[in-house]
Amino acid sequence: MKLEAHQASLTSSDKAKENKTLEERFVYKDDDQMDKAFDWKQFTRLFGYMRPYAKQMLPLVIIMMILGTITKLTVPFLTSLAIDRAIAPKNGNPSLTLLYILTGCVIVLYMVQWIAGVYRIKYTNVIGQRVIYDLRGDLFKHIQKLSFNFFDKRPAGSILVRVTNDINSLQDLFTNGVVNLMIDCVQLLGIMIILLLINWKLGLAVMVTVPIMFLISTKLRQKIRIAWQDVRLKNSRINSHLNESIQGIRVTQAYTQEQENMNYFDAMNTDSRKAWNKASAMNQGFGPIIEITGGLGTMILFWLGAYLIQSGELTIGALVAFSTYVSNFWDPINRLGQMYNQLLVAMASSERIFEYLDEEPMVQDKPDAKPLPKIKGDIQFNKVIFEYEKGRAALKGIDLDVKAGQSIALVGHTGSGKSTIINLIGRFYDITHGQVTIDGKDIRDVTLQSLREQIGIVLQDTFIFSGTIRDNIRFGRLNASDSEVEDAAKAVDAHEFIMKLPRGYETEVEERGSALSMGQRQLLSFARALLADPRILILDEATASIDTETELKIQDALKILLRGRTSFIVAHRLSTIRHADKIVVLDHGEIKEEGTHRELTARDGVYNGLIEAQFRFL
Repeated sequence: MKLEAHQASLTSSDKAKENKTLEERFVYKDDDQMDKAFDWKQFTRLFGYMRPYAKQMLPLVIIMMILGTITKLTVPFLTSLAIDRAIAPKNGNPSLTLLYILTGCVIVLYMVQWIAGVYRIKYTNVIGQRVIYDLRGDLFKHIQKLSFNFFDKRPAGSILVRVTNDINSLQDLFTNGVVNLMIDCVQLLGIMIILLLINWKLGLAVMVTVPIMFLISTKLRQKIRIAWQDVRLKNSRINSHLNESIQGIRVTQAYTQEQENMNYFDAMNTDSRKAWNKASAMNQGFGPIIEITGGLGTMILFWLGAYLIQSGELTIGALVAFSTYVSNFWDPINRLGQMYNQLLVAMASSERIFEYLDEEPMVQDKPDAKPLPKIKGDIQFNKVIFEYEKGRAALKGIDLDVKAGQSIALVGHTGSGKSTIINLIGRFYDITHGQVTIDGKDIRDVTLQSLREQIGIVLQDTFIFSGTIRDNIRFGRLNASDSEVEDAAKAVDAHEFIMKLPRGYETEVEERGSALSMGQRQLLSFARALLADPRILILDEATASIDTETELKIQDALKILLRGRTSFIVAHRLSTIRHADKIVVLDHGEIKEEGTHRELTARDGVYNGLIEAQFRFL
């Protein structure tokens, strides 16, 4: 059923409710429409990306631009000479020789104009593409540095739009728009001077219509800017939903919600189409304004021009040249109007790009941060309080003392704070109050790179990159040799299944490793972590997706992996945590119990309750 038919069957209140649901679902805080005045500071910042290439190529572009403009402005002057001196001179004796000479000059000028245009376009395209390359690179590099909280609040599709669509929308501005703006401004100035030199009375009369045009067109500018911002916003929501739909297609089909999903997409697609049509219609408003103003100027030209010819103040050739110059006068004004629209589109995108570039990482190195030397692995949490949102504590005064080489199991109900603790060890978030130290050093006083280089993390849903099996394992340590990669795979019992693949370690795997089973992907992540050889190892539900038979295979590998390292294990399976040196039981952000498996089972506490609950489902 099409969305229109679906909406037709709804009452007005149902429609309002459905529209509100759509709006709530797809309006993201970072995508709020930015209804601000034109920001000249941002405009300057955007064009600052051209500065590195200004000395290198911009002089050539300017030379070609001036050359092309001069030749274009010279042609009407030669035309007036041809009429007044060669075709219909005052003495009544036409001169074919002069006509041929002037015609040849015009042909040469057109050839020069064409050559200048070819090289100008070549150089501007090179500059434009280099600027886009730099801008896209800066944005991607900056996003890599942003903290987890940035990605927690934004869907991947919304971020993708900034790096692709918004950057691409600036290409025309940098490859053509800037130079065309300069050409049109120079051409306008030249034409105005020439018109006044030919006949100042006629020149002023024709140009009196220009202020009228600008007064009318300025009324549209604010509306056009907002309209293009809305287009970017709608497109961002489409991309966000598209990314979400692709990632969740299995769930959608499992619950047969394809039609509902199509309805959502259809609604957003319709909104995008309407927003584009609205912005485009406003853009076209400049055309009629120019045409009407140009028509009024032409009427003044021929009415006053005829009078001046009769009075002897103007020749026919001068009027023809004047008419050509006036025609050329309105063309750049029209292009400037279009250029302004293009600039508004670019500024709407640049606002969104610079919004991300100005986003400061919540977690970053202090100015005096020092590299963390090779650690033993002693970790302490001292009265640690952490809030994802102000006023809602995820951890409430955690005190935890872990000795180097100890294995710590974190258990508790969902939302008890297990994942929060391991995120704080790697300083993916900064604590709200308290202190986390490694070997007595506050982790906020050392560089992030030196800290995270000594921490290895194996997640439940391990990420497999597009590439070979060997490259995915080597991601743990990029300078590892092939033999070291294979030794790591053998240690975690992954070598056997890898060698059964079509090309062994050189087998290409697709994004997220969809051709591999969950267990195989986890084995690769173990090999990756072992190859990295971290001093602190974190296993976050790392064996949750592995079947019992596979888990038994890797128990010995896990002993090798954990040996000599401080390790944190988040798991629900008793087999994974019972041999831990210390089990920490969490509940609502607080430590309720600590001890070995034997010590905790001897008590009638929270840990025993968790074990009993687990066995009830076996």
